[in-house]
Amino acid sequence: MKTVGYAAHSADSALVPYHFERRDLRANDVAIEILYCGVCHSDLHTVNGDWGPQPYPLVPGHEIVGVVQSVGADVKNYKVGDRVAVGCMVDSCQVCDQCHHHEEQFCRSGMTPTYGAPDRQTGDITQGGYSKHIVVREEFVLSIPDNMDISKAAPILCAGITTFSPLRTWNVTKGTRVGVIGLGGLGHMAVKLAHAMGAEVTAISRSKNKEKEAIEMGAKAILASSDPDAMAAAACSFDLIIDTAPVKHDVSMYASLLDVDGTLVVVGQVGPLDELMSIPLVMGRRRVAGSLIGGIKETQEVLDFCAEHNVYPDCEMIKMDEINSAFERLAKGDLAHRFVIDMSSLAAE
Repeated sequence: MKTVGYAAHSADSALVPYHFERRDLRANDVAIEILYCGVCHSDLHTVNGDWGPQPYPLVPGHEIVGVVQSVGADVKNYKVGDRVAVGCMVDSCQVCDQCHHHEEQFCRSGMTPTYGAPDRQTGDITQGGYSKHIVVREEFVLSIPDNMDISKAAPILCAGITTFSPLRTWNVTKGTRVGVIGLGGLGHMAVKLAHAMGAEVTAISRSKNKEKEAIEMGAKAILASSDPDAMAAAACSFDLIIDTAPVKHDVSMYASLLDVDGTLVVVGQVGPLDELMSIPLVMGRRRVAGSLIGGIKETQEVLDFCAEHNVYPDCEMIKMDEINSAFERLAKGDLAHRFVIDMSSLAAE
């Protein structure tokens, strides 16, 4: 299948139109026409080579929403015309204990990311959703609920599941006291999802500049981390903190905000953190943990949850040829919304 996307050809080059071919359908494959693709901060990190050398040319994008164009002979769950989605991974071994537990992101032999990784069968490099079409094995295709606004669904495939998974893992429910560090693409979804679960949510930010927006999302208030008196007064006031800060930072300063047996879960920064002080952990039996997206079953769960509770990311729709300026804006600040590319804008390329 011939298609077109936008690709980076080096770590310091702009994304430009790129014509390439998707694989022929295997028996268990679904071919999808992409309608919308979200823009994730990790797309920027990856194409810039921040996480190591990349196999350029590289088409980013792992927040994919579209319609089924054709299916392989053995596909059972999807038909032409179905509204579907693809998230951060497109394959795994399917036989290890983690895959059997619906935790494909922790596949013992490594899951296959949606872009920038070798296909498990051919070795060809996977290319992502900044394109008109994609071909994915059935087990990694998700259903879009009938009542979901398809134009706002894409960021749920990454920002949504990345924050939903730790909220579920640590059993957030009505009355759980949840703090959310950062109000960017991940953080604003964490606030909305925790609020929809019935939690008592507080946003934690350097200042109170975004307090109005945070309250509109479902937070009761903002705790300003730059205010030592406010931080001291908030000691032991959270059961769970979702840390979405995307840069190296001091986790220890937040640990004392946790109550006894509380957990701080890092989901934003991929890389080094400041040196961790053990005193607040030891003195409150507190934990610092990490979490990586979620399995396919849980990703379907967050899509269904968002449709049921009318939870959507705040989205700014852009055209495909605006992606480089969107990357520039993303690099300058932690935006409190997600960019979503209207892939119909790529038709003329």
